[in-house]
Amino acid sequence: MKNITIIGSANTDMVVKTDRFPEPGETIIGGDFYMFPGGKGANQAVAAARAGGAVQFVCAVGDDLFGKNALAGYQKESIAIDAALVIPGEASGVALITVNGQGENEIVVASGTNAALSPEHLEASWGSFAESDIFLTQLETPLATVGFLAKRCKGEGRRLIINPAPAQPLSDAVLDGLFLITPNETETKILTGITVEDDASRDQAAESLLGKGVQNVIITLGSKGSYFKNSETAFTVESPKVKAVDTTAAGDVYNGVLSVCLAKRMGWRESMAYASKAAALSVTRMGAQDTAPTLTEINQFQ
Repeated sequence: MKNITIIGSANTDMVVKTDRFPEPGETIIGGDFYMFPGGKGANQAVAAARAGGAVQFVCAVGDDLFGKNALAGYQKESIAIDAALVIPGEASGVALITVNGQGENEIVVASGTNAALSPEHLEASWGSFAESDIFLTQLETPLATVGFLAKRCKGEGRRLIINPAPAQPLSDAVLDGLFLITPNETETKILTGITVEDDASRDQAAESLLGKGVQNVIITLGSKGSYFKNSETAFTVESPKVKAVDTTAAGDVYNGVLSVCLAKRMGWRESMAYASKAAALSVTRMGAQDTAPTLTEINQFQ
């Protein structure tokens, strides 16, 4: 039984390490080059599967080498891909990533077939989601698809998590009735117009999202941890202190592992602490999907 359905993007990440980011119009000599499987949806699916989740992943890829390798990788991780869409003659998504000496990243995505993951495909595949307890999606696929998913989950009382990345506004119709949203500080500003710069503004931003009908809000704060708020309680969970090498997939690992914890009906504080441990482990490694820790690694991490 696959009780976690993740709907989202599948990319191939092309990564260059540099001491610093180039200025506009500047060419600099970088360091090592890597090519990794990526895409926010795929990263989250792999993170969830490695953390012990029973995961199915819905994505759109081309029939090119990138797409074939991606699907083979998901199967290797024991992720169900029966509802994946393969589009002949179209290019799979790619992401160009620069990582500086502090482990920070800049990313440009060419969506490719990710843009073809449509509401119609979800409608046609919906029967395969019958056992799903948790749905998780992001914003690297069309907003119309996210809107369809939000409406369908609300109508059926399903628990949908939206990780609103890359940052862009969401309509009130998508937010109203949403089980959980997990923006970082930048995404929070895009969604609410409020800059998160202290505890008061963070709380105000979360309250704004609750006011639009979101049931639960988690604002991720990077190395400072994560903040939870709903109509009953509010608290912060600290993140373990580690030396960051590459933060590319930290948010994806957090969301993927969080979905597993919530599917197991763990409490909010415990789920967030567990997801924070997984994300902290991920930033000590280079790459995206490959940085997701296993269940054993998370359990052993102090």
